[in-house]
Amino acid sequence: MIDRPKIFSFFSGSGFLDLGFELNGFDIAYVNEIYAPFMQAYRYSRQCLNLHSPAYGYHEGEAADVTKLTEAEQAQRLQQLIQDARKNTDIIGFIGGPPCPDFSVGGKNRGAEGDNGKLSAAYVELICQQKPDFFLFENVKGLWRTKKHRTFFENLKARLNQFGYILVERLINAIEYGVPQDRDRIILIGFHTNLIKNIGIKVNYNQKLLPETAFPWTKHILYPRQQAFAYPWPSTAPFREDFILPCPDGIPQQLTAEYWFEKNDVLNHPNGQHYFKPKAGLKRFASVDEGDDSKKSYKRLHRWRYSPTACYGNNEVHLHPYKVRRLTVAEALAIQSLPKNFVLPSNMSLTNMFKTIGNGVPYLASKGIAETIIDFLQISDRISCHTHLALAKLDGDRTFTPSLTSSP
Repeated sequence: MIDRPKIFSFFSGSGFLDLGFELNGFDIAYVNEIYAPFMQAYRYSRQCLNLHSPAYGYHEGEAADVTKLTEAEQAQRLQQLIQDARKNTDIIGFIGGPPCPDFSVGGKNRGAEGDNGKLSAAYVELICQQKPDFFLFENVKGLWRTKKHRTFFENLKARLNQFGYILVERLINAIEYGVPQDRDRIILIGFHTNLIKNIGIKVNYNQKLLPETAFPWTKHILYPRQQAFAYPWPSTAPFREDFILPCPDGIPQQLTAEYWFEKNDVLNHPNGQHYFKPKAGLKRFASVDEGDDSKKSYKRLHRWRYSPTACYGNNEVHLHPYKVRRLTVAEALAIQSLPKNFVLPSNMSLTNMFKTIGNGVPYLASKGIAETIIDFLQISDRISCHTHLALAKLDGDRTFTPSLTSSP
């Protein structure tokens, strides 16, 4: 029996991207993360979710240095694992989002010459060397839109074309997949021509980039970008602690912070008390209107609106809509649309908790992309049983009943 497509994951963080693939048709076989606290969180969260360990293990420290994986000995070891995986599946995929500060407008902006920028090139070289059947590359929109970085991105794509990959790319927004967050990311996916020929997909093999119409991007999009931002979202309201504010009409509650706080039962979540508690500055916390996210920092979420991009580094502070405090880890996980039983270990530092959350791909976005790849490869029937078994391990969705609204 041919098993689910096997995934080799790089820059895995605490596993948000991987989880979307794991629970929706793929098998995470190999995990690669160089930062030990994130790897610890990855292992812990899989235990909480009752998911099996990757068949080829967790690789951290020097063994997870992607810049060294192309060296002869390391490359041969990885190749042996891939060959072994092919005994049980006919499709191997690489997924990863190299660290992005060097391409972020709000980050270091050093581009290809930065330490993190070089990791993008190393990931592409690894793909070209190992030749998985398909790959996913995720990064910030600055790599795609900023002129000084676009040339580098185009060179990476040309390199992949040279090694037989037909590419498809899209600037997605997480909100399109039902995530309560305005978060743009560039997604580049490549399929090796051998795979496309083997499964009989009719494309022009001489083209370097698939037309968007040839790849079912829109099939798993729940809220098209233009529609998602066109709803009559509330703007701001004076901050009053624990004030009851009815949900306005005409908006999808599923895209609001309050819906996800209730859905994930954040007050009773194991990470529900993990948040930064400053010794001073509470007066400032109370001075920001609910929904005022106009400044770089000290943004207060609106309970009946989606969140700005969840990034908690560089002193960026997101405030609770109706509490005089910052968001908890549980609330930040909810903003990233993680299942309610996804938990970070309590001995992880708050800094690392919020860093790994901000770095992660929102679960529902990952889920939608994984399902789109499955549809393109026309393998949904083959893996549906595996998917149902994986999803059965998670708690089912509860009917949402707002606790702080007088609306029906």
